[in-house]
Amino acid sequence: MQKFEYASPTTKEQAVALLGKSWGATEVLAGGTDLLSLMKDFIVTPKRVVNIKGITELQRVVTPRNGSANIGALASIEQLIDVLGKGFPAITDAAKEITSPQIRNMGTVGGDLLQRPRCWYYRAGFGLLAKGENGEPLVPNGDNRYHAILGNDGEAKFVNPSSLAPAFIALNAKIKIFGPSGEREVAADKFFVTPKSDGAREYDLQPNEIVTWITIPPTLGVRSATYEVRQREALDWPLAVASIALTLDAAKKVKAARIALGHVAPTPWLASEAAEYLVGKTINEEVAAEAGKIALAQAKPLSRNAYKVQLARVAVKRAILQAAG
Repeated sequence: MQKFEYASPTTKEQAVALLGKSWGATEVLAGGTDLLSLMKDFIVTPKRVVNIKGITELQRVVTPRNGSANIGALASIEQLIDVLGKGFPAITDAAKEITSPQIRNMGTVGGDLLQRPRCWYYRAGFGLLAKGENGEPLVPNGDNRYHAILGNDGEAKFVNPSSLAPAFIALNAKIKIFGPSGEREVAADKFFVTPKSDGAREYDLQPNEIVTWITIPPTLGVRSATYEVRQREALDWPLAVASIALTLDAAKKVKAARIALGHVAPTPWLASEAAEYLVGKTINEEVAAEAGKIALAQAKPLSRNAYKVQLARVAVKRAILQAAG
């Protein structure tokens, strides 16, 4: 591991002042479950590491009685499960699928949202866009079994690795960000972006900003669920994820719906057309299956990952049925 300066601020103002104006010179340390492995493999080589775990105000999870939630970016995954309980099924379903107790206790909510891609080309040092020595893209004709099947028309072929992002997007969450100019707020479905260069990041965040809070609007009357398809139940990343939020009327017909997919595109994928299809319908297996087909209608699998299309369809179908009860 390369030598680095270490700072441990106790306020968000101090933290932001210690960060650089360009990516790479400084990195933020929270739980460290991703950053430390990246540093050990020399994928990132910061000159300064800013440990923000001392900002205690960001370690809270608050649930007002109106069915909303305010989640500090430094709250642990286990804390999220303990505090939110059964009131936010889509979130707790996703959090419980992080099967390592060590990661659930050390990993933070903000860290989950900001973890870097698990693409093995990126982790092996070939860059975020996975190019060889001559600049040729490695993923299209390489080992792309776990890469994107949606939103992969550009150079980015990796999948967003966040476990919690699809649930936050389905529940219409907002992400609060603090920087030198103060606080700003971004909708969760707009927070993630597809990078255009190796030096960019996968989210709407400046190098000298930090995520502070995730806010969930009132969810009273909202039925939600997250369903993952994975190769093994032990510590592993999913192959496809679907998070659903439904509002039903008195006749059990869908009044409103949001569907977000994970691990299938460079950003969490908001399946708006599939959600629109559900409105006015009574949920049953046929309707849920059709929504799954619509959600994956734009899929463009690569040479070795066409199997993920069917897995994602099934995830959507089962998440809808689970949410509807």
